Amino acid sequence: MMKNDNIVTVNGLDIGYDENLVLKDINFSVKRGEIFAILGGSGSGKSTILKHMIGLYKPLKGEIIINGKDIVKFEESELIKLNQHIGVLYQSGALFSSMNILENVMLPLREFTELPPEYTASLSRAKLGLVGLSGFEDYYPHELSGGMKKRAAIARALALNPDILFFDEPSAGLDPLTSIELDDLILELKNELGTTIIIVTHELESIFAIADTIIVLDQNKKTIVAHGEPHKVRESSISWVRKFLNRSR
Repeated sequence: MMKNDNIVTVNGLDIGYDENLVLKDINFSVKRGEIFAILGGSGSGKSTILKHMIGLYKPLKGEIIINGKDIVKFEESELIKLNQHIGVLYQSGALFSSMNILENVMLPLREFTELPPEYTASLSRAKLGLVGLSGFEDYYPHELSGGMKKRAAIARALALNPDILFFDEPSAGLDPLTSIELDDLILELKNELGTTIIIVTHELESIFAIADTIIVLDQNKKTIVAHGEPHKVRESSISWVRKFLNRSR
């Protein structure tokens, strides 16, 4: 596979619920192996786009092409197969409290593969090691710090060696130092594994530290108002976007 081809392409996407149009005419592409960030104010539709890209919702119109296939046209069985090629980190981590973190990471392997238990356990330990949690396999979610929960959830998202990772507000609820450590981990995943990472966030420091490309959504215009490399967008976009990215009044 070419390193810089598009792994995701969104064409003419309209999103809404009932009579409420949330976003219109959304167009962008994500290159294989890049960190792509979706920004915007509260209520602008950031997480809504992500939920459509992982197949949770159907758009009003448009295409969401992942690895050359339009997932908008997928039947339920095809969406289940899609889930084996993507990993998702939800804002809360969404770990199962009744399972230790090794069992949490093993869950996708048990669900989607026929590997024997000893292999699923070994692979899951390797994923925990990849995110810096070796030695914590027997801990339960309530015994972990916020940052460790996020790392455990990332390990679970990596369980099936996905082509794409989707992160919904990965730094939410974390202190500044833990957020920096999480940014470093995201960069390591990109550089060491070549994984494509799509992030929904409002953390500007993280964006300028790790993102290759960003789009900025405007709640009033209901569409993308800026698209490009973060520093260039901050310097050359419309006034509202410059203020947003510079945190100015």
